[in-house]
Amino acid sequence: MTVSRRSFFALTANAALMAASSIAQAEGYPTRPITLIVPYSAGGPADTVGRVLAERMRAWLGQPIVIENVGGANGSIAVGRVARAASDGYTVSLGLWNTHVSNSALYDLKYDVVNDFEPVALLASFSSMIVARKDLPAKDLKELIEWLKANPSKATQGSAGAGSMGHLAGVHFQNSTGTHILHVPYRGSAPAMQDLLAGHIDAMIDAPVMILPHLRDGSIKAYAVLAKSRLVQAPDVPTGDEAGLPGFHVSNWFGFWVPRGTATDIIGKLNAATVDSLADPNVRKKLADLGYEIPPREQQTPEALAALQKAEIEKWAPIIKSAHIKGD
Repeated sequence: MTVSRRSFFALTANAALMAASSIAQAEGYPTRPITLIVPYSAGGPADTVGRVLAERMRAWLGQPIVIENVGGANGSIAVGRVARAASDGYTVSLGLWNTHVSNSALYDLKYDVVNDFEPVALLASFSSMIVARKDLPAKDLKELIEWLKANPSKATQGSAGAGSMGHLAGVHFQNSTGTHILHVPYRGSAPAMQDLLAGHIDAMIDAPVMILPHLRDGSIKAYAVLAKSRLVQAPDVPTGDEAGLPGFHVSNWFGFWVPRGTATDIIGKLNAATVDSLADPNVRKKLADLGYEIPPREQQTPEALAALQKAEIEKWAPIIKSAHIKGD
């Protein structure tokens, strides 16, 4: 196709104007509040991480970060909203393994979890715990497995939703132990925990942030932390390895993403604010008290988050598909 001289100069001028506009936008950023879309209900693990960081990042950015909880479809509704948002840095997705890894295999999404977003930073990770209602008769993990085998298809396990880490960890647990548990999906971990406390469901596999407060007051019982070492915050809870389920490790992680096409300088500012917040002693203490681990500084880059997401998709997508699990 032949391009006229006038059209060529018009296109060049247009590109230059867009580039200049993008640079100017990035230099002044941010000039108004930023919306942080959290893909689960208030009070859950994702919401807690978002609120702890948003409070500290406000000081660095000079603008408030307004948290908006958008539940449903294992977080895909919230993430889809960010995918459609303007790439101006004012809409940020707090995502996690569920939303930016497993959902790509669970749902026929109208967006691409990799290509429609720009990674900003890896925030924190946690190892899940197996817990149950306080009056469940099993005293330890081995007794729990025996009880489940004696009550096939009668026990219930709640989770943050179909395809969530808790759900898939439950499937993996059943495959590993020869048990069968009825899965009960919720719109987030918080409502699932409320039903566990009320005795409406029997068990959960979820984050320490959801579990530790109720474990400390005796409202639930814990059987194992699914990590290589015990939690400092719950030293009496054995690892799965110690409790009779060797090699059964389940961890989740959180990150920040923005819509594709967001200026590199804006991503840099958001990353710098995140890194600064993760280095703050008060933030570190709050997250540690909740059972979260903060990654080393070199793993807090956009590139490190992109590499982790890619590796996790390659690992988990075949597992999810082979189990024929689909999101509701």
